[in-house]
Amino acid sequence: MPHTAEAPPTGLVPAPWDAVVREVVQPLAEEVDRTGCFPRTGVLALAEAGVLGLLSSPAHGGTGGDLRQAAAVVGRLAGVCGSTAMVVLMHYAAVTVIDAHGDDEVRRAIATGRHLSTLAFSERGSRSHFWAPVGTAVPDGPDAVRLDARKSWVTSAGEADSYVWSSRPLEAAGDMSLWLLPADSTGLDVRGAYDGFGLRGNASSPITADGVRVPRRAALGPDGEGLSIALALVLPCFLTLSAAFSLGVADTLLELTARHLRETRLEHLDESLAHQPVARREYAALRLRADAARALLDDALDAMESGRADATLRVLQVKALAAETAADTADGAMRLCGGSAFRRELGVERHFRDALAARVMAPTTEALYDFCGRAGLGLPLFGEAK
Repeated sequence: MPHTAEAPPTGLVPAPWDAVVREVVQPLAEEVDRTGCFPRTGVLALAEAGVLGLLSSPAHGGTGGDLRQAAAVVGRLAGVCGSTAMVVLMHYAAVTVIDAHGDDEVRRAIATGRHLSTLAFSERGSRSHFWAPVGTAVPDGPDAVRLDARKSWVTSAGEADSYVWSSRPLEAAGDMSLWLLPADSTGLDVRGAYDGFGLRGNASSPITADGVRVPRRAALGPDGEGLSIALALVLPCFLTLSAAFSLGVADTLLELTARHLRETRLEHLDESLAHQPVARREYAALRLRADAARALLDDALDAMESGRADATLRVLQVKALAAETAADTADGAMRLCGGSAFRRELGVERHFRDALAARVMAPTTEALYDFCGRAGLGLPLFGEAK
């Protein structure tokens, strides 16, 4: 039978949002995965319920929520429909920059649920090294800028209303500049529909900018300071929400596995699989690791909220741990559920595919291990360690 996700504990997600998850997002999740279609109906319903404006300032009509609330929303969505969760996650990451540096009109549109945005950082030329853009920004007259780039993976490509776009600096020294690029800009080309292994409805496709012209006021922050802005605003949001995503998927996989172990019987022994010591031990190990990763996510959020000295390290650690935990949980669920897990109706195989995404999304687990080592040893995150 299709999986029905349990409602979250009282207080984690406001009731209107949870009702949308149960009544709109969840019933469409299997179709989104099967067809690879963008979850437009669910996203629009979430926007109407205030989800897109969660992190927006109340001054512009938003909720003024925090990352802990956003993590609850993303985790809840991920346990139901990974594609919808990733669309919302990337929107939130983009909003952190737009709400700080964008113009009032776009900020109001986001706050009131009329505008979906996303990040466009990773490029074909530098791949998962999002901090090293190859795409360029050059002056095009006194008041305009020309952008050229080949972005490799952009969630909600062709579906979002805008992209938070990275480039080499325009004129200043530095590593990166950021721009708010309207999706209908002349010269933008979405290169093919996404047909992926998991997150099949998140419309993650390459986008090419060929002489895209934007006004200089489209800059999100000072020229050349994009990396500092990304590290201060985007990265903490993206890493913690990615961890919440992974743990939302892991929790659902554990629910499905527990149900299978309880309900599947060995008739010749007249007992369920849950009575088998090996199965119980393996399930307990998966549950323990997921709970430990959840505790680290809570601690990372605490560290950011209180300004603890180890906040950066915790934020770097939590995506790496949660991504690997979700992947291991997915593998364990497939083994514990056996052949039943390969059938779509159990729900394990869909979440298995979604669970593998976070470990390869920039910054990858391997990159995060290096960052964690640098942070723990007092070295700079980027550049040569001296």
